[in-house]
Amino acid sequence: MIARSDARLFILGSLPGDASLAAQRYYAHPTNQFWRLLGRAVGEELQSLDYEARLQLLADRRIGLWDVIAAASRRGSLDQAIREIEHNQIEHLLSDFPDLQAIGFNGSTASRVGRKLIRDAPVGIELIDLPSSSAANTMPLAEKAKAWSRLAQFVPPAQTGVR
Repeated sequence: MIARSDARLFILGSLPGDASLAAQRYYAHPTNQFWRLLGRAVGEELQSLDYEARLQLLADRRIGLWDVIAAASRRGSLDQAIREIEHNQIEHLLSDFPDLQAIGFNGSTASRVGRKLIRDAPVGIELIDLPSSSAANTMPLAEKAKAWSRLAQFVPPAQTGVR
């Protein structure tokens, strides 16, 4: 999990793919559109930043990342191949992050599993189903970006200048 205690928005994936597991980084596969989609949604050029700068920007903008699945058996990186699932305790997000306003599920597997684990979100916390950022999802980038743009309302504006 990557998050500050004041996170307003969490984006939950299903399970990291092989490239992400090997790199020990979220959304490491070069064809995954996550950083581009999130960047468009929050008005930042995330894909041009190095990984540590991306994480700092997420923290500054109060965005957390995690996965609904902690461990599983899977051949390859496709969600359809996931078996023997062990879940992360994502329901704890609701109590551990008092400023939480929304949870975005990156793809149908994350949504299906996540919504089973969080049956009843408290009033004031929105659950948002997002099209998968994976290149395996052939939806045009513009359509994905439109859906992902819903996240912007939960992200505070970037701080500029010195106060």
